[in-house]
Amino acid sequence: MNGPKPISVLAFGAGAIGTYVGGSLALAGHRVVFIEQPVIASQLQERGLRLDVSIDRHREAPDPLIVAPSSFKCVGSLGDAMKQGPFDVAIFAMKSFDTAAALEEIKPFMNGMPPILCLQNGVDNEPAIAALLGIDHVIAGTVTCSIARNAAGDIVLEKARGIGVVSGHPFSERLVAALNSAGLNAHLFPRASDMKWSKLLANLPGSATSAIVDMSPAEVFTHPGLYALEMRVAQEALAVIAAQGAHVVNLPQIPVRALALAMHMPSFLGRPIMMKVVGGGRGGKMPSFHIDLHAGRQKSEVEYLQGAVVRYGEKSDVPTPVSRLLTETLLSMVRGDIPIAEFSRRPDRLISLLAN
Repeated sequence: MNGPKPISVLAFGAGAIGTYVGGSLALAGHRVVFIEQPVIASQLQERGLRLDVSIDRHREAPDPLIVAPSSFKCVGSLGDAMKQGPFDVAIFAMKSFDTAAALEEIKPFMNGMPPILCLQNGVDNEPAIAALLGIDHVIAGTVTCSIARNAAGDIVLEKARGIGVVSGHPFSERLVAALNSAGLNAHLFPRASDMKWSKLLANLPGSATSAIVDMSPAEVFTHPGLYALEMRVAQEALAVIAAQGAHVVNLPQIPVRALALAMHMPSFLGRPIMMKVVGGGRGGKMPSFHIDLHAGRQKSEVEYLQGAVVRYGEKSDVPTPVSRLLTETLLSMVRGDIPIAEFSRRPDRLISLLAN
């Protein structure tokens, strides 16, 4: 292959992000081994991967890209994957609620584990990885693309943006070069906290509220009471970010600083910016909180995103009453303690809770 020297990658999972990143790397000639559930691993190894990246004008791929089974490996356990090593880097691209299980699985193989590029949302995953493997085994990252998953190993790129990778790790520059050789528009960021908190801030608007009231983000921002609620959430998050000593920075093709500015504007000025950046940024799909809740999944990342604002607010003596309300309400709905229909299309019922 032309370009940088190929790298060897261990990808935990072939979900939307894992398939997009790992599949793109495999197409570019890098060595990629996926870990998946045994049945899914067998299917993917038989039929390959399918990446529809036609929306990305830089990839010049009007038809879906097929990653042939001969171009990658997909195995059913970490033990089998480690036999394919050594690896230059591993990729965490699963939901944050799966991190603890993944780290438990890693424990018997710690000595052979490469640095982990953590592309997960939230700010708690890198510390958890570092606590087990050491800070030298963590490379903070973020994905700003919007990717839909049709099935295991079959994805559609809905918004082509890029990937952030923290600089300073000995492997960071080579990793970014490899990602860019695969057309993934990777950029180095000097401070992990700035990058990760900025992505969390971009994830928050409309997410928990949309799931609770069963309305799209566009509908949430159009409703005056919900818009006011969202602005309170945003200002809580900004206060918590400042208390951590982090700074809001722009991410690949996401103007997070403009988003933060809009959060302080009068609604007639801020609302159009919020709707353009947040509403247009999802590629037409509902937030993941909504998808998980209404699909009947008994897990939600709200605890790791909205809930992180609450936890770090407590540590820093920053009040976060609205973030707490949304986190606790959505978690209660996920557990089944509150029926999904309780707030469905009833925004005033949610808003009234703030007055109690």
